[in-house]
Amino acid sequence: MDRRIIWLAVGSFTMSTVGFVFSSLLPSIAADTHTTIPHAGHLITLFSLSYAIGAPLLSALAGAADRRRLLVAAMLVFVVGNCIAAMSVSFTTLLLAQIVMGMASGLFAATAQATAVSLAGPEHRALAISIVVGGTTFAVALGAPLGALIAAFWGWRGTFGAVALLGLTCAAVLWLRLPRGLNGTKLTMSERFGAIGRPGVASSLMVTFLYLTGGFIIISYLAPLAIDGAGLSQLALPGLLLAFGVGAVIGNLSSGYLADRLGATRVVTASLIAALAVSLMIALGLHFLTRDLAGLLLIGIMVPWGIVGWAFPPAQASRIVGFAPEVAHLTLSLNASAIYLGIATGTAIGGRVLENTAAADLGFFAALFPVASLAVLYAGLRSHRRRLATAAAE
Repeated sequence: MDRRIIWLAVGSFTMSTVGFVFSSLLPSIAADTHTTIPHAGHLITLFSLSYAIGAPLLSALAGAADRRRLLVAAMLVFVVGNCIAAMSVSFTTLLLAQIVMGMASGLFAATAQATAVSLAGPEHRALAISIVVGGTTFAVALGAPLGALIAAFWGWRGTFGAVALLGLTCAAVLWLRLPRGLNGTKLTMSERFGAIGRPGVASSLMVTFLYLTGGFIIISYLAPLAIDGAGLSQLALPGLLLAFGVGAVIGNLSSGYLADRLGATRVVTASLIAALAVSLMIALGLHFLTRDLAGLLLIGIMVPWGIVGWAFPPAQASRIVGFAPEVAHLTLSLNASAIYLGIATGTAIGGRVLENTAAADLGFFAALFPVASLAVLYAGLRSHRRRLATAAAE
């Protein structure tokens, strides 16, 4: 395996850290910009939406460009976005910075996966992609709690500044280490989105979207959930994120093994049921337990929640690749867009819940989406079985 792929994973780690650290930054950003936490949540929504749009759109526009130049350019634009955020004096400027960072992150992610496959060769395609995507997992496990810790000492601007420094270092290494003349394949938007028409792909993307929507109704507003709902202090947030991240690593690493032994669909189904249970436990615990016990419940549930949450993505990616292995690079890119569309939608819904009810109610609304995911999954499986039966009969 080409060791240069590790730096593509570091780039993925850097960019994903911004998306996952926001849940701990919202209270301080809201206070400094004289807005509410639900309104500050628009920063997550806009970043995620820009990522989801930027991945297919910018990849189509720059598909044939030299990948080394493209990756470094995307990283440098991301660094500029972080610098703008760190020096911003208004909420509007922060919103613009999220658009810049989100679009750059989407382009980098799509290009990094394609570059990793080119460096590793087709025989190591799955491993190469998993290494790059692994950067996102470690952003949850390490990047988000470190970012929250930096914010606790140097404020949220310090977090953006630290991410910018890491991004600048990564850009320099990628420029020095990646080969020249590694050009991409130009594909039109219709060719990129044409993979949705493959049997089983559309319903699977909907399952991804619904699952992430439900999860980020809670995750995006972990700070008000912990502080206002469970009575914890803001200093507890880095620890909560670290515990969630430890669970995420366990879930991510065990998911592939379990998917191979039990089948990817069973792992996905178990993740959806467990996500429903976690959402209801959080909601019921915050409603009916004392604040001390509610705080202990939230602390205790973080590692299992991380395991549940991050057992889903690898198993779901395996399912999607299995439907159309020959266009895996396209379906995985679409799945990434579905993930970030789900994050954007969940954050938007969670913000409206906070505006109209209490933080403790977030879990009830989040629980609706695993149920919807299970319904779509079941309908997709029935449709797939009918197609197989029809094909066998013919």
